[in-house]
Amino acid sequence: MERVSPWLKAVNSVLTPAIAGRRKKIDRLLDRAVREAEHRTGSTAHGEEAFVEDMRVLLAGYADIDGLTLTGWVGVQQEVTDRLENRLRIRKLHALSPEIADEPISRPIVVTGVPRTGTTMLQRLLAVPATHRSPLMHELMHADLAHADHVRRAERATDFLGRAVPTFGAVYDMHPQKPDADVWVLPHGIGHLVRAQPPGYVQWMLERDYTPDYRYLKQTLQVLQHGRPRHRWVLRAPAHLWNLGALIKAFPDAQILWTHRDPATALASLCSMTETATGMNSAHTDPAEIGRTWLGLFVTGIERARAARERLPAYAVVDVPYRDLTDDARERLPQLFDHLGAPWGRAQADALDAALASRPTEHKYDLARYGLNEGEVDRALADYKRAYGALL
Repeated sequence: MERVSPWLKAVNSVLTPAIAGRRKKIDRLLDRAVREAEHRTGSTAHGEEAFVEDMRVLLAGYADIDGLTLTGWVGVQQEVTDRLENRLRIRKLHALSPEIADEPISRPIVVTGVPRTGTTMLQRLLAVPATHRSPLMHELMHADLAHADHVRRAERATDFLGRAVPTFGAVYDMHPQKPDADVWVLPHGIGHLVRAQPPGYVQWMLERDYTPDYRYLKQTLQVLQHGRPRHRWVLRAPAHLWNLGALIKAFPDAQILWTHRDPATALASLCSMTETATGMNSAHTDPAEIGRTWLGLFVTGIERARAARERLPAYAVVDVPYRDLTDDARERLPQLFDHLGAPWGRAQADALDAALASRPTEHKYDLARYGLNEGEVDRALADYKRAYGALL
């Protein structure tokens, strides 16, 4: 299956040699990214040394990727600049208007679960009630008190992805004006690994303290809420599963919805999605490596989430089987909304009908392509399957 556009392959084939020696340029590139972010925001990166150094780790990881393409290298530089800009803008807005820090982010609903378990659909349905609000993709990428040109910037990014990887739309619905995942704000985590597998990044990422990242996410939501009607936030990211402890520190009254699906099926779907996205950033994708990486991450994420859950009151986490979002959705989702104290009416029912009708049918995946089989996945996640088997 052709995952990447022929024109992009041709461009990368011709121009990728120009990024040779990139490892030696990291310091200069990061300094330039900092200056550009400071210029865009009229602010300073002084005091953000830890954030900047973490961006250096990400750049270094990309620089070490075997077969890194021109688009992969240019893309991560742009992402680092954009993330620095967003960080400086949020900090500046809080400094100029200290009352922003008093904005309450009360009882947010947080949708999580390993990737490919229906989290996107669930978040968008929960965003339908007028009393709820989900951050839109462009708001997460470029948070501000006003839209300015941020919508257009997000549109350009998604348009390029659509032309570069035409098959990606069959895997993931990404639109600047739709609710999206919090990883656009959270600077590090598993979200990066869908697009590339930077050497050394996984272990570094797993060992980080994510408390500052979730404090930053809360500050971003406070900016988005300031001066606007206060609604109940509906957040979403599979990445939260790996860091529930840090999330609860920032949002102690959060209602967590944990989606569940047969792990072998979810893993096969995610590996296929990763191979599709990685094709734009690396000329040498190794399906077996993708499989090994994600299986290990599934095990780690689920173990961490279960350990964090044991420290929470029982009512803080609600389990949502994948079938409640598919075959049994019309019966079960109204019950879930009622449990959350959310209204269910014609608007919600129509949104559900539309979501079910638009479920992708073109995405095909095979676990064996990634060097795995169902038995191996079941053994690795045996404890999870024993505890949650009835939900899968």
